[in-house]
Amino acid sequence: MQRAAQGASHTTPRDEILIGDCIAHLRGLPEGCADLVFADPPYNLQLEGALSRPDQSMVDAVDDDWDKFGSFAEYDSFTREWLSAARRAMKKDATIFVIGSYHNIFRVGAIMQDLGFWILNDIVWRKANPMPNFRGRRFTNAHETMIWAARDSATKSYTFNYEALKAGNEDCQVRSDWYMPICTGGERLKDEAGRKVHPTQKPEALLARIMLAASKTGDTVLDPFFGSGTTGAVARRMNRHFIGIERDVTYASAARKRIAAVEPLPAEALAAAPSKRAEPRVAFASVVEAGLIAPGATLTDEKRRYKAIVRADGALALGPAVGSIHKTGALAQGLPACNGWTFWHFEDGAELRSIDTLRTIIRDQMRAAGE
Repeated sequence: MQRAAQGASHTTPRDEILIGDCIAHLRGLPEGCADLVFADPPYNLQLEGALSRPDQSMVDAVDDDWDKFGSFAEYDSFTREWLSAARRAMKKDATIFVIGSYHNIFRVGAIMQDLGFWILNDIVWRKANPMPNFRGRRFTNAHETMIWAARDSATKSYTFNYEALKAGNEDCQVRSDWYMPICTGGERLKDEAGRKVHPTQKPEALLARIMLAASKTGDTVLDPFFGSGTTGAVARRMNRHFIGIERDVTYASAARKRIAAVEPLPAEALAAAPSKRAEPRVAFASVVEAGLIAPGATLTDEKRRYKAIVRADGALALGPAVGSIHKTGALAQGLPACNGWTFWHFEDGAELRSIDTLRTIIRDQMRAAGE
């Protein structure tokens, strides 16, 4: 699970921690080996002196050498190099999440666009328990920002498990502001003296949501700044593979022990939710041709405000207007677009049913025919 720096490889190192410089290791990976990238790079916090609380106790802030850069130009050059190398390692339909604070995320975002990444979302991680602003000279810094981007603007088939996320969110779309606590309690890795092993350990809940959203079982997740191994621990639990890169052997050792102790979830707990986009396309004409609804039948909306007549060719007649189920649904409501499958209903005895139930019958028949 641990490998030192070496030259270019023709095989993908799965479930391994590569020890050494992240840029060198990224350049040595096979091209197009990663399905998803999560990057938590140095934030270049530019801290000046020690930070104390009102009771004069010292704050355990990030003051490690790996977060220090001589200038913005030096940081930008580093960012451009690792992002370029990470982009090379991404599959054509892979996506990348980069997390940062106000110190660096805007510079990172501009460089990503310059390199050809296509930004899909910026996501705000709002911390339930942020560190207070001890000096009282600024707002409490209670969030971090993640940029989610595709490899380029031509990437159309990237993974986004929309239905699964929605089902777990009370059937509501998941928003781009995520509220969850920072890493505390038993999840926080400590050394023998009780000190944090890593100052910026991310909560597993954050990585779990990222992987649930943008990867599938068996995918490979690349983390160029592996740290305490949160990405690897969550990947193992969720039956994903990981490639970790970390230059600090102390962090890597802690990560290796942490990951080894993880029990993978059972397959049924990770089975992919059915995706409507993956369902075979069905034309309304096929419903009519199958005899599931007869030409001349009347369709209405759920509140019976509008009526349309089913034509033999699968179009609908809404007064003098003739068009598809979608076009006539939009026309009836004075809207630019409409999902006709869910808008139009038919009488089934004393009950109104969506015509989408008829499409489901056709799809079931298509699946049965293919078995």
